[in-house]
Amino acid sequence: MAVISLTKDNFDAEVLNSSGTVFVDFWASWCGPCRMTAPFVEEASEERKDVKFCKVNVDDEPELAEKFNVMSIPTLLVFKDGKSVKREMGARDKAGILAMLA
Repeated sequence: MAVISLTKDNFDAEVLNSSGTVFVDFWASWCGPCRMTAPFVEEASEERKDVKFCKVNVDDEPELAEKFNVMSIPTLLVFKDGKSVKREMGARDKAGILAMLA
């Protein structure tokens, strides 16, 4: 499944009103650790077809970053049935991302 780009216009529909598990990566193009994490998010999305994987560019969507108190990036959140259940900051490899989903 492709990683979905989130905006303030589709965030509620894709994440908050979604049943099941949703992984959200808050990132920016200029962020080195974000660029390191990006391929692992893609790999995890191929492995875990039962999870919806999404990304929020904090430069394009500052309101979403503020709403979820994203102070540093990457910030990785896991939502279950629309509720935030896990939050980690900093770069993660594929194993780290999959561990968040366990």
